[in-house]
Amino acid sequence: MLRLTEIKLPLNHDENALTAAIIDKLKLKPEQLHSFTVFKRGFDARKKTDIQLIYTLDIEVDNEAALLKTFAKDQHVKPSPDTRYKFVAKAPEQLPERPIVIGLGPCGLFAGLVLAQMGFKPIILERGKEVRERTKDTFGFWRGKELNPESNVQYGEGGAGTFSDGKLYSQVKDPKHYGRKVMSEFVAAGAPDEIMYVSKPHIGTFKLVAMVEKMRATIIELGGEIRFSSRVDDLHIEDGQVTGLTLATGERLNSHHVVLAVGHSARDTFQMLYDKGVYVEAKPFSIGFRIEHEQSMIDECRFGPNAGNPILGAADYKLVHHCSNGRTVYSFCMCPGGTVVAAASEQGRVVTNGMSQYSRHERNANSAIVVGIDPERDYPGHPLAGIALQRRLEEQAFKLGGENYHAPAQLIGDFLAAKSSAELGEVKPSYTPGVTLTDLSQVLPDFAIAAIREAIPAFDRQIKGFAKADGLLTGVETRTSSPICIKRGADYQSINIKGLYPAGEGAGYAGGILSAGIDGIKVAEAVALAMPGVQSLVADAGVLPATDAG
Repeated sequence: MLRLTEIKLPLNHDENALTAAIIDKLKLKPEQLHSFTVFKRGFDARKKTDIQLIYTLDIEVDNEAALLKTFAKDQHVKPSPDTRYKFVAKAPEQLPERPIVIGLGPCGLFAGLVLAQMGFKPIILERGKEVRERTKDTFGFWRGKELNPESNVQYGEGGAGTFSDGKLYSQVKDPKHYGRKVMSEFVAAGAPDEIMYVSKPHIGTFKLVAMVEKMRATIIELGGEIRFSSRVDDLHIEDGQVTGLTLATGERLNSHHVVLAVGHSARDTFQMLYDKGVYVEAKPFSIGFRIEHEQSMIDECRFGPNAGNPILGAADYKLVHHCSNGRTVYSFCMCPGGTVVAAASEQGRVVTNGMSQYSRHERNANSAIVVGIDPERDYPGHPLAGIALQRRLEEQAFKLGGENYHAPAQLIGDFLAAKSSAELGEVKPSYTPGVTLTDLSQVLPDFAIAAIREAIPAFDRQIKGFAKADGLLTGVETRTSSPICIKRGADYQSINIKGLYPAGEGAGYAGGILSAGIDGIKVAEAVALAMPGVQSLVADAGVLPATDAG
């Protein structure tokens, strides 16, 4: 197979245009082209009246070697890489010990799945509920303001990504094509085939629910065990080696191989790990608000006369501004055609996040507009100080919102003018349980307010209407990433506790569904190769065809 990149065609090209473009590019006779598949499709919308689709194609042709020689200097004609997933190990028939995975978000899900596919029959512990019961609790909170601290947007099967846009793209380097394995497993579980080739794939909450259930069933069929409502309250360590853990019920489980994939909001677990002597350090994260505009405005600004084209879908954006006070403000987790959601996991605190369904048909666009902060200047002195800062901001948001889980909100024009809002404009808030109009400058530190006030007009120069007076800001966004890093070595184990494998977003090694899934696969491989009696397949890169969905 050959891979062609940067094949550009008009947005509304006919169905034969790709074939013609391949033949023209490679100077082929039609009969020499046997087949082709679309590996990736993106678009260039810099010229709104002439949006171009950009394709990466894998093709099968006659005389491949001769063509490669002819186009040796052309960087857009190369052999297609082998993107199939290759297992690194196979479990012995008699397992002397089973690995334990803590957490069933994207990282824990893929760690558990790959371990199960290699035959290690993992035990997966999730403090929250299975995904449909969790969904009931979450929607119950949004509608009835009754928060379940163990079953919410942050805790439960599928992790925080379940109540999000379901974005499946990342900027992490992926030379071994682990991302392809993640996508393949999602398609096998019911995701639309298009996630394999569109440039910014997404799934949406409702599709994610059914997919997570199917992946859970696969793990169980392969001998894995999944326990819900199973919070880990203690970790057992002997001579620098993890030996097991104790659940909130008092039950003890023994294992010398424990994957820690708890997500970025497991604050009580972070405290327990710190108290047990696991090396933890503070890391940077970001704080800010959710901003809402009408999606039609964003579509028009990004796509002009092509707004509404089904291939383009709802428009997104990615913005960054370096402020005069030395801070950086950027958009984060942009949700086209979505809603702002209540994402609290602790009583008496308000947290916002964003969510979209697969259709992205809701009226508003939203994203976080956040300011980067770091331990050295903003929360020095203790590895868990970032958590304390998050809690203070979330408590202040709860008070300003009315102490009933309403979120404090303010019109963009009033925020820029430094005056409290009294009534809504054209942009209606999507956040439930509801919003309370107020002055958001009381929620964040002064430097953050100043930075966001400077950034919004700057963003308006890129997206006209971004600073429109009746757009809406809702607070507070504090869970952009984990405030800590649980340091690990090249073997993926904690730098001071052998057998403990910090993984995913909570440990500081991922940011989003795809990168968390990739990290879960990497950690699963490290665990498998360290298990007693393992049969390594690294030398011959053997594939286990019975379970390989990649």
